[in-house]
Amino acid sequence: MQNHVLKYLNEIVTKKPDKIAYSDGEHSLTFRQVYEQSRSIGTFLHNRGVYRKPVVIFMRKSPQEIAAFFGTVTGGDFYVPIDEEMPAGRIQLILDNVQTPVIICDESTLEIAKTFQVKNCELVLYQDIIKTPVNDEAVDAIYRKALDTDPIYIVFTSGSTGIPKGVVACHRSVIDYIEQLSEILNFNEDTVYGNQAPLYFDACLKEIYPTLKFGATTYLIPKNCFSIPVNLVNYLNEHKINTICWVVSALTMISAFGTFKTVKPEYLHTVAFGSEVFPIKQYKLWREALPNATFTNLYGPTECTGMCCFYRVEKEFQEDDIIPIGHPFPNREILLLDSEGKLVPQGEQGEICVRGTALTLGYYNDPERTAAAFVQNPLNQSYPELIYKTGDIGRWGDDGELYFVSRKDFQIKHMGHRIELGEIEVNVDMLPGVKMAACIYDKEKSKIVLFYVGDVSEKELILAMKTKLPRYMLPNRTVKLETMPFTANGKIDRVSLKSL
Repeated sequence: MQNHVLKYLNEIVTKKPDKIAYSDGEHSLTFRQVYEQSRSIGTFLHNRGVYRKPVVIFMRKSPQEIAAFFGTVTGGDFYVPIDEEMPAGRIQLILDNVQTPVIICDESTLEIAKTFQVKNCELVLYQDIIKTPVNDEAVDAIYRKALDTDPIYIVFTSGSTGIPKGVVACHRSVIDYIEQLSEILNFNEDTVYGNQAPLYFDACLKEIYPTLKFGATTYLIPKNCFSIPVNLVNYLNEHKINTICWVVSALTMISAFGTFKTVKPEYLHTVAFGSEVFPIKQYKLWREALPNATFTNLYGPTECTGMCCFYRVEKEFQEDDIIPIGHPFPNREILLLDSEGKLVPQGEQGEICVRGTALTLGYYNDPERTAAAFVQNPLNQSYPELIYKTGDIGRWGDDGELYFVSRKDFQIKHMGHRIELGEIEVNVDMLPGVKMAACIYDKEKSKIVLFYVGDVSEKELILAMKTKLPRYMLPNRTVKLETMPFTANGKIDRVSLKSL
């Protein structure tokens, strides 16, 4: 039985040592280089007496950063990725939480790292520590002692209080996720991934670990490509990328602006998407451009180790339909619970709760918020069993598929009616001339505000919305934007919209 994620690396390096594992188009690492450098890093940490500790990786997105992740795990520790694009205040909060003994930097981040306050912490350069002579006996002993419940990373998500939450994942949940995801999306040694997500999000798991499992190749697509859709598709074609697992906004940015009229992805055969609702109008443009590709909707919170539900999109959808999130991965169960912890009847809405191996270990140094989200299964009073309360609302459709409805905090009460802001967005996305739309609720003024990008005027859009939405759901304010703001992970940045 596999109990360690690095078993993937230890096996593939003997089969494909000189194949490129990770590349950004300019710099690459082979499996042999990843293996050797990770063992040097693991030895360095062992020599410093750093064991079962959080090690912060503060590097620019690169193949070397991924090797630093594996090096940290080789040393028996767990990695905490941060990035210079994060606000300085957020980085300091993360450092205050984890109290790391070591921060691994590269030459571009070392001076920035020196500006933060961390007690009893050593700043080291990746370029220096990969020169550490490998102590095979020591790192092999660390590998043998590892348990599948040992943590391997902490990634920080936004907290409602403004304090980020550090989600701790272990070998067991990551291995289970990679095995199930790989089978669902049919990964193999010929897979060439195009990574979109920053490496400090768990979304990158979909590429970096299956690359080791199969001896595949991952390209870390430069961020600047995502601001010019034609350049992005050209990058996919240049590197013969055949598999992408992106947030929906990254896909719609390509389709909504007519990119397929200029260039199409020539090699893509697997398209997975998630984190947001894919407007049917934009999905159809992708399907027309890639008629032979498979499209899979993925759903899952960070606290459940990546994605935990999937739906292979094979049937035709009308523009007012919503693509379901389908069924849970094997070895997971979805429970839709009401406020009293009871299963909701078929067709009714309930909070999506997850049980199974996918659950992470909780929030690092945060027992109060861990206890609030990871709770005893209310359907089982006989023995301890945790479920994770996602805060998402879902329903089982008549077709037996699970549908995402909204976030709990995305439901509003307006003019005496309960309204899903996502329902407004779906209807606006269907209108001719609209490329992207996002809705927020101004609580202070009790107003629904709609932001959109498109070729239609605000007056024309308001008239069109009146044919689609009941009066109480019509936005009180409509704002046309030249471009939609996005978060670092490529989602629509609703926090920024609230300041406009």
